[in-house]
Amino acid sequence: MKIACIGGGPGGLYFAISAKRRNPDHEIHVYERNSPDDTFGWGVVFSDQTLENLRENDPVSAERIFAAFHHWNHIDIHFKGERIRSSGHGFAGLSRKKILLLLQERARELGVHLHFQVEVDSLADVGEHDLFIACDGLNSKIRAQYAEHFEPDIEMRKNKFIWLGTHKTLDAFTFIFEKTEHGWVQVHGYRFDKDTSTFIIECTEETWRGLGIDKMSKAESNRFCEKLFADYLDGHELMDNAAHLPGTAWLTFPRISNRTWYHDNIVLLGDSAHTAHFSIGSGTKLALEDAIELANQIEAHDVLKDALEGYQKARELDVLRLQSAARNSTEWFENVDRYAQFEPQQFAYSLLTRSQRVSHDNLRARDAQWMNRFEGWFAQRSGVSTNGRPIPPMFTPFRLRELTLENRVVVSPMCMYSAEDGTPSDFHLVHLGSRALGGAGLVYTEMTHVSRDARISPGCTGMYKPEHREQWKRIVDFVHGHSRAKIAMQIGHAGPKGSTKLMWDGMDEPLDDGNWPILGPSAVPYSKINQVPKAMTREDMDRVISEFESVTRMADEAGFDLLEIHAAHGYLLSAFITPLLNHRTDAYGGQLTKRLRFPLEVIAACRKAWPAAKPLSVRISATDWMDAGITADDGVAIARDLKAENVDIINVSAGQTSPDAQPVYGRMFQTPLSDRIRNEVHIPTLAVGNIFEPDHVNSIIGAGRADLCCLARPHLADPYWTLRAAAQQQVDWVEWPKQYTAGKEQLERNLEKTLGMVIDI
Repeated sequence: MKIACIGGGPGGLYFAISAKRRNPDHEIHVYERNSPDDTFGWGVVFSDQTLENLRENDPVSAERIFAAFHHWNHIDIHFKGERIRSSGHGFAGLSRKKILLLLQERARELGVHLHFQVEVDSLADVGEHDLFIACDGLNSKIRAQYAEHFEPDIEMRKNKFIWLGTHKTLDAFTFIFEKTEHGWVQVHGYRFDKDTSTFIIECTEETWRGLGIDKMSKAESNRFCEKLFADYLDGHELMDNAAHLPGTAWLTFPRISNRTWYHDNIVLLGDSAHTAHFSIGSGTKLALEDAIELANQIEAHDVLKDALEGYQKARELDVLRLQSAARNSTEWFENVDRYAQFEPQQFAYSLLTRSQRVSHDNLRARDAQWMNRFEGWFAQRSGVSTNGRPIPPMFTPFRLRELTLENRVVVSPMCMYSAEDGTPSDFHLVHLGSRALGGAGLVYTEMTHVSRDARISPGCTGMYKPEHREQWKRIVDFVHGHSRAKIAMQIGHAGPKGSTKLMWDGMDEPLDDGNWPILGPSAVPYSKINQVPKAMTREDMDRVISEFESVTRMADEAGFDLLEIHAAHGYLLSAFITPLLNHRTDAYGGQLTKRLRFPLEVIAACRKAWPAAKPLSVRISATDWMDAGITADDGVAIARDLKAENVDIINVSAGQTSPDAQPVYGRMFQTPLSDRIRNEVHIPTLAVGNIFEPDHVNSIIGAGRADLCCLARPHLADPYWTLRAAAQQQVDWVEWPKQYTAGKEQLERNLEKTLGMVIDI
């Protein structure tokens, strides 16, 4: 094939090398607008895993690159006058100019044609080729010319940053945080050769403008930053190489993605196809991995379209995962003020785990001593005497009002659809009792309904008859009598999602017969197939408030330790909150404060009826995952109003307010919503949503993203999930039922044997 690479950065050069190695008969031309030794960055960073990928693909260039690398294992975090060092991270830095020269040299050896100082404004400028590779960077002209086919999505991030260099040699990947009168300014720094370090400075645009940097020349900006970070530079200057940029050298990072990566015989590679924020240092890594995969696909297929399709399919999931991690990391740095309230130990832990790719177990594997110190600090902060033993965050206690939970694991509310006219049965006793025996700190009932016509389905539980209270008390007494777990009742009203089938007969589908009338804020059905609810009158509101008050008193009489009001997922209170279902024009509709009015009336009535010594929780949908619905900003505003009503903790869920919602799934996918509410509103939270491993729980709790973690499906599969997690982490002080101690001992022996086998291998 005759191939043209538009752009002579690492991605374009490495594709040329990779393709030539697979088929020397390819005629490959690389066109670069700059001179061979021009570069406008400083250093690039690779992980140990990336280095191994390069070695496998082309050992010759890999060895030359490895020889030029500066390696380090440490991360230093400077915050509030302290330096916190974590080790075992395995990174390497290299001058961007050096890697370009090495790749140019290798490409020439393989017969690649390199053309410099060639400005390519359109593909016609380079003549006819079988394949055009647009690797011309984040401002790709080729992508722009064919935008209708690639359908790029470009999101400009919030922070301003500048990419500088210094002859101050850093002996670790270094993060520095300095507070100014206008906000925090941070540094990402690392050494990439014997006498030079990259020094990226970043801050919010508000801080940037407040400090007057927007009005400074490049030289003035550099001198200002030298003064701000003088304690870390030891008299060294900050240098820029951005003479090519008009005006300021400060930039805003664009997050780029494309629906399609190829069109006819044109394909995108590297930053033209996708970007990942510099805070996870993966832009060059992505470009090199794109290059390897594209070369593989071309070699594997006789038809070009099949090769390009295979390339996108092979790469887009990995890129999406990395971009998701980069988004988490970006948002962390955009909101440093949110985490600056933390003590240095937790601030550092939060920083290290910000992307959700590095976890509690990862950090322990990298630096066990650092992790032991952190766990000791966290345990003492939680009121536990460690006696020199490491205590994972998930096994520290948590206190709300006069309620103390043994650990941070929560059995999430899960509808069982197994009640008779609202009455819980022996199934509920065994279901909830076994999960209490399983070691969780808190066990929730399913959403328990305030009246017969408030139920989701005929099989849902209630608390509207005296026998309901007695049956629930039987379950509560078992939990209290046979475990250390506490038990919470979640109460709610189905509203527009009421009168539907049992889950296994048709989720959210109306009953075939026997439907009862349902209520809502407006006569707006949950979906096209659902019943149209009656728009509530003031009389209806007063009746529902009275029903919530009654259930609250009965829940206390039954002995429940915590009460939660369900105001999420499109049920009645949530339906009032979301504009998707609330179309009222009176005092209970319109702007968010009005839509919240009725739910707040219910919550205030329940708080008054619920004992002062017992905590009250509210579950919310912190976003509707819909353009026209509740946003994450609204979720924060809702949480502030709930806190003002003396709500003690917020169960942060999302969505399920419309069947048309577009959630972004993934591990712990709703945790960022909990993080934001907890640390902006300063109220405890429960995190929920695809949390399924002990490592997830430890990471979330340790980083301060939530105070408790709710697990649903894992507890359906394994009622003893918490006890198993304790054994896996060699936590031997968690209480097992006396009747099960033989099982505990065997599990611990088997886990020890398994660990020994892994070590032997």
